[in-house]
Amino acid sequence: MKFERIYQEHFRQVWRFLARLGVPERDLPDAVQDVFVVVHRKLEEFEGRSRVETWLYGICMRVASDRRRRASQRWESLEHPEEEQSDPLQNADDEKLGLRALAQRILLSMPLEQRAVFVCFELEGLSSQEVAERLEIPLGTVHSRLRLARAAFRKELARLRAREGAWLRAGGQG
Repeated sequence: MKFERIYQEHFRQVWRFLARLGVPERDLPDAVQDVFVVVHRKLEEFEGRSRVETWLYGICMRVASDRRRRASQRWESLEHPEEEQSDPLQNADDEKLGLRALAQRILLSMPLEQRAVFVCFELEGLSSQEVAERLEIPLGTVHSRLRLARAAFRKELARLRAREGAWLRAGGQG
């Protein structure tokens, strides 16, 4: 398997997955590069016992987690609700951008492990078995994390709607 082929076939998927894992838009190019540096460095060690996608998801998880940890050490937060993150590889109208920003804000409120399962299942359209394989976790863990992530998503959405309703009732003042 050649590095160039992996890069060409999976670049968009890696970008999208890192964005959905909460890597800020300003850091996405560097994070994607980090993933592919690891791929290039470890490609000879990849034995093919799992699918390339599984391997890439694991690398993406570690890169996102490392970036989150380093950000907290630099007194920087990756969770800026006002910072809109979008997928630059897609064109969307303003309404879709608003919904995407809302979804990203809610995803950022979840723990990384729950967010990864939620993203794979709900946004990437993978089956539970595929999620388990890609993230290298037991199927029961997928179901548990997905249940928790869905509950967290609903709770955060309700919280944001209530806050928006209070703001509108107050006449949109501060």
